[in-house]
Amino acid sequence: MSAPTVMRVKVVDASAIAALLFGEPEADAIARRLGDARLVAPALLRFELANVCLIKARRHPDQEPELTAAFRLRDRLAVKEVAVDHDGTLELAVTTGLTAYDASYLWLAQKLGAELITLDKQLAKAEAASSKTRGSV
Repeated sequence: MSAPTVMRVKVVDASAIAALLFGEPEADAIARRLGDARLVAPALLRFELANVCLIKARRHPDQEPELTAAFRLRDRLAVKEVAVDHDGTLELAVTTGLTAYDASYLWLAQKLGAELITLDKQLAKAEAASSKTRGSV
């Protein structure tokens, strides 16, 4: 009898999901990084995606119907929304210089011991730095 397959968990932020939904140039690279992992994110993900859609629609009013349709596909990505510790998130934001929003993704990745998938350079840098710190302790 073979051992059960354990699905990896990855934390995804709004930049990564927006790339997929809105057909950004980085979409293929993000899809490869996600693989067949189970995806999780803080509950603010939907608000951030809605804001991305709104900003794109304001910049390109002629594309609003297509952008809105793409936004409505978000549930097909099956990202599980997870509660985060707001006190821990705030503390992480203070120590990393991230916004509280971005720190919530990093906090969740640290809590779950999961890879964080992001296109945000500052968030990726903070994750890399925290991974080195955790690895050296």
